[in-house]
Amino acid sequence: MSLRARLRQALPEAMRARDRTAVSALRTTLAALDNAEAVPADETVAHGPALEESPVGAGATEAARRALDERGVTDIVRAEAAERLEAAARLTAPAHADRAVRLRAEAAVLLRFLDGHGAP
Repeated sequence: MSLRARLRQALPEAMRARDRTAVSALRTTLAALDNAEAVPADETVAHGPALEESPVGAGATEAARRALDERGVTDIVRAEAAERLEAAARLTAPAHADRAVRLRAEAAVLLRFLDGHGAP
C-alpha cells in the first residue's frame, strides 16, 4: 500500500480514536500533498478569449493535476515532519512548552509512517 494511502486510511482511524495530535498531523500533511499536485493558475486563462469563445460544459475548464510519485510523497511527508521539529526547536520559552511538545508528537506520527510502522 502506498504511503499516501496509508496516511488516508489512518486519518479516520485517528478521528475515531480522538487522537487530536495524529488528526492534525495527518490532515495538514494530506493537504500539503494535495497542494503539491495543484497546477499553477495560468494568467493567460484569466484574460482569455471573449465570452462567446469560452469552453462550455461541466469540467470544460478543469486542468489535470500533477501526479506525485512515491518518492515525491515521501519527500513531502519528511519535510512536514522536519518543519514541525524545527518549529518545536525554536519554541524555547516556557510559555510555549506545550506547543513544542505537540509539534514533536505530530512529527513522531509522520516519522512512524516513513519508517513503515504507521497504520497499515
